[in-house]
Amino acid sequence: MSKRVHLVLDAAEKERFRRMAVREGKTLSAWVRDAARDRAAAMEAGDRLDTPGALQGFFEECDARESGREPDWQEHERVIRDSQSSGGSGT
Repeated sequence: MSKRVHLVLDAAEKERFRRMAVREGKTLSAWVRDAARDRAAAMEAGDRLDTPGALQGFFEECDARESGREPDWQEHERVIRDSQSSGGSGT
Protein backbone atom coordinates (compact mmCIF):
# COMPACT_ATOMS: atom_id res chain seq x y z
CA MET A 1 0.00 0.00 0.00
CA SER A 2 1.40 3.39 -0.99
CA LYS A 3 1.69 6.16 1.58
CA ARG A 4 2.08 9.86 0.98
CA VAL A 5 4.99 11.89 2.26
CA HIS A 6 4.69 15.65 2.64
CA LEU A 7 7.81 17.33 1.27
CA VAL A 8 8.45 20.99 1.98
CA LEU A 9 10.39 22.86 -0.73
CA ASP A 10 10.68 26.52 -1.52
CA ALA A 11 9.17 27.55 -4.86
CA ALA A 12 12.49 27.89 -6.70
CA GLU A 13 13.74 24.51 -5.54
CA LYS A 14 10.47 22.84 -6.48
CA GLU A 15 10.61 24.37 -9.95
CA ARG A 16 14.24 23.33 -10.38
CA PHE A 17 13.41 19.73 -9.47
CA ARG A 18 10.31 19.77 -11.67
CA ARG A 19 12.37 20.89 -14.68
CA MET A 20 14.89 18.12 -14.01
CA ALA A 21 12.06 15.61 -13.83
CA VAL A 22 10.57 16.81 -17.12
CA ARG A 23 13.98 16.48 -18.82
CA GLU A 24 14.02 12.84 -17.70
CA GLY A 25 10.41 12.29 -18.81
CA LYS A 26 9.17 11.81 -15.25
CA THR A 27 6.69 13.42 -12.92
CA LEU A 28 8.13 15.37 -10.03
CA SER A 29 6.92 12.65 -7.70
CA ALA A 30 8.64 9.88 -9.67
CA TRP A 31 11.83 11.93 -9.94
CA VAL A 32 11.95 12.54 -6.16
CA ARG A 33 11.29 8.84 -5.47
CA ASP A 34 14.08 7.81 -7.84
CA ALA A 35 16.48 10.34 -6.33
CA ALA A 36 15.68 9.09 -2.83
CA ARG A 37 16.15 5.46 -3.91
CA ASP A 38 19.48 6.30 -5.55
CA ARG A 39 20.64 8.11 -2.42
CA ALA A 40 19.52 5.24 -0.17
CA ALA A 41 21.28 2.66 -2.36
CA ALA A 42 24.49 4.68 -2.27
CA MET A 43 24.32 4.97 1.51
CA GLU A 44 23.50 1.30 1.92
CA ALA A 45 26.50 0.40 -0.20
CA GLY A 46 28.41 2.14 2.58
CA ASP A 47 31.21 3.11 0.27
CA ARG A 48 32.36 -0.48 0.50
CA LEU A 49 35.65 -1.09 -1.19
CA ASP A 50 35.24 -4.84 -1.43
CA THR A 51 36.10 -5.30 -5.09
CA PRO A 52 39.08 -4.19 -7.20
CA GLY A 53 36.68 -2.10 -9.31
CA ALA A 54 35.25 -0.32 -6.26
CA LEU A 55 38.75 0.44 -4.99
CA GLN A 56 39.81 1.76 -8.39
CA GLY A 57 36.68 3.92 -8.53
CA PHE A 58 37.47 5.32 -5.08
CA PHE A 59 40.98 6.31 -6.15
CA GLU A 60 39.67 7.87 -9.36
CA GLU A 61 37.13 9.94 -7.38
CA CYS A 62 39.89 11.09 -5.01
CA ASP A 63 42.18 12.01 -7.91
CA ALA A 64 39.40 14.00 -9.58
CA ARG A 65 38.56 15.85 -6.36
CA GLU A 66 42.10 16.76 -5.30
CA SER A 67 44.63 19.01 -6.96
CA GLY A 68 48.36 19.38 -6.63
CA ARG A 69 50.67 16.54 -5.82
CA GLU A 70 50.83 13.97 -3.06
CA PRO A 71 53.94 14.53 -0.91
CA ASP A 72 56.35 11.63 -0.69
CA TRP A 73 56.60 9.70 2.57
CA GLN A 74 59.75 11.51 3.76
CA GLU A 75 57.89 14.81 3.53
CA HIS A 76 54.97 13.37 5.54
CA GLU A 77 57.40 12.13 8.20
CA ARG A 78 59.04 15.57 8.41
CA VAL A 79 55.67 17.27 8.90
CA ILE A 80 54.75 14.73 11.60
CA ARG A 81 58.06 15.19 13.46
CA ASP A 82 57.82 19.00 13.21
CA SER A 83 54.27 18.87 14.53
CA GLN A 84 55.23 16.62 17.42
CA SER A 85 58.12 18.85 18.44
CA SER A 86 56.18 22.12 18.13
CA GLY A 87 52.74 20.96 19.23
CA GLY A 88 51.13 22.27 16.03
CA SER A 89 50.51 21.18 12.49
CA GLY A 90 52.12 24.17 10.81
CA THR A 91 49.08 24.66 8.58
